[in-house]
Amino acid sequence: MFFRKKCGSLDFFAYLCTGLESVEMKTTTLFALLLAGLMLTGCGKKQQHDDIIVRKVEAPKPTAPIRMQDYHQTTDIKWLGKDYQIDIRRTPDDSLRMVKDETGQKYVDNRITLRVLRSDGSVFFNRTFSKAAFESYLNSDYRQSGILEGIVYDHVEGVQLFFAASVSLAGSDDEYIPLVVSVSSLGDVGIRPDTDLDTFGDEEKQED
Repeated sequence: MFFRKKCGSLDFFAYLCTGLESVEMKTTTLFALLLAGLMLTGCGKKQQHDDIIVRKVEAPKPTAPIRMQDYHQTTDIKWLGKDYQIDIRRTPDDSLRMVKDETGQKYVDNRITLRVLRSDGSVFFNRTFSKAAFESYLNSDYRQSGILEGIVYDHVEGVQLFFAASVSLAGSDDEYIPLVVSVSSLGDVGIRPDTDLDTFGDEEKQED
């Protein structure tokens, strides 16, 4: 009787131990699955943060050729004791080679006509300038992409009239080469860099 009870207790203890091992194994398995899930979730979140979306930015497409506005200016002066009127007119000219800026946008170059009129309306001086007249003072960038921007009256000095001229890079508001144009009382034309604004030599070139 005692042996049966003892054996019964042992059987119950073995059954209990087996049950505990089964619960422990299930618990361990469940914990492992939860840990794996957390690791996968963490990796997924990290991958999401590491992804960088770069939006493609398209360069602006060139439009129709850009033309500067027509420009006309008259100035009355006293020169060598006589009255004169200076007449300057700028016009975009499609017959000139077009230039391009860095984006490929085309620009129409200009011609500028300079006239000096006597008081009776007769013409003392009349010449039309293009960028080609100033190419001796331009570097390769300005020869390729420069526009003759303007010529304006500056001052009288002795037997000469002085004008300020500029060739600018297409599409730029502050990149230009300043030049000086002079007209003598005999109608001779001189062109030189404007040394007051830049660092070119000051030797004047006479043109026919």
